[in-house]
Amino acid sequence: MLSLRIAWRYLFAPKSHNAVNIISMVALCGVAVASLAMVTVMSVFNGFSDLAAARFSALDPPLLAIPSSGKVIDNADSIASRLEQLPQIAMALPVIEEQGLAIYGDRQMAVTLVGVDRRWNTALPVESVVIDGTDMTDTDENQRMSTISVGTAVRLGAHPDYYRTMAVFVPRRQGRYNPANPMAAFRSDSLRVTAVYRTDQNELDDDRVVMPIERLRRMLGYNTGQASSLMIIPAEGVTESQARQTTQNVTGLTTLTRIEQHHEAFRMIEIEKWISFLMLSFILVIASFNIISTLSLLIIEKEDSINVLYALGATRSNVNRIFVIQGWLISIFGGIAGVISGSALVLAQQWGKFIKLGGNPAQMSISVYPVRLDPVDLLQVITVVTAVGILTGLVTLAVRKTR
Repeated sequence: MLSLRIAWRYLFAPKSHNAVNIISMVALCGVAVASLAMVTVMSVFNGFSDLAAARFSALDPPLLAIPSSGKVIDNADSIASRLEQLPQIAMALPVIEEQGLAIYGDRQMAVTLVGVDRRWNTALPVESVVIDGTDMTDTDENQRMSTISVGTAVRLGAHPDYYRTMAVFVPRRQGRYNPANPMAAFRSDSLRVTAVYRTDQNELDDDRVVMPIERLRRMLGYNTGQASSLMIIPAEGVTESQARQTTQNVTGLTTLTRIEQHHEAFRMIEIEKWISFLMLSFILVIASFNIISTLSLLIIEKEDSINVLYALGATRSNVNRIFVIQGWLISIFGGIAGVISGSALVLAQQWGKFIKLGGNPAQMSISVYPVRLDPVDLLQVITVVTAVGILTGLVTLAVRKTR
């Protein structure tokens, strides 16, 4: 293509005015720096997303089946039994989660009551996060055992104790409210604290009280077999996607992966990532104004050459295409340089961990910026750079036509 060959020659051939060379280099460096920033910032957000995924606790089930509508799954026990007969599912456990009030001694707090099956600590490595006492939720479901989160333990001043009990209350789901007897509007139970756990995950460590599911069913007035969700454990050698598809096909329940169970945290990371991408893209557009200056000066310098091309039979569209390609070449070379530099910086950080986070390392779970290079991000950066390069060439030609 003749226009490409001429544009290539104009890009690398020495100019009669040093200013054109300098402005060309400044334009290329501006695009490179903006591209480098886009690659590194997006890689940092990828790293924080991976860090959040790695922070999934031992109490996060691989899959969680919830009702597509409403709050309760009817016949959850029979559905769980049917799932466990399938080769893709190792265990399916009903779970109830409800808000309540806990009182221990002279302290009280709002808590999240979690009713679990007696096989809860068999399905999940609960013992690995217990920091005090021994989890006893796998004993007789009629016993008054509970495992509480570290946040609940601190705020209630509770600890494993065989003799002291913790009272838990939930609003009565059915019946009339008697103003003369407010306590009649609640149903209660008393539990012994047998263990305290800590997962280093705020949502699970803040206000949880784990108790036998049958006791919570009685408090809430649920029918036998009702549950809020089903905890699904895939069989060995079965991927989460296969187990998820099987669960949805058999039960019709909405089945969530670990990431989807914490979608709010990942959604915020993704939103911040793409807002940063858009802001850096805007900076890239601003930096590309230097390309417009470069092309404008180049058009002035090559006026005689342009007249020669016209004399040789070149059309206006052929000449215009030369400068559009010229702007695209400057952008693409700057973009490639920025992507390569950014990738090298990210890989160096990934392997060398030389950029540290500020603050006291003793109080932080990580001390370096987490990063991960994603080829999709690189492709997106190159796409934006290419589009901006073509746009700057078209803008330059539009300015030229107005003269």
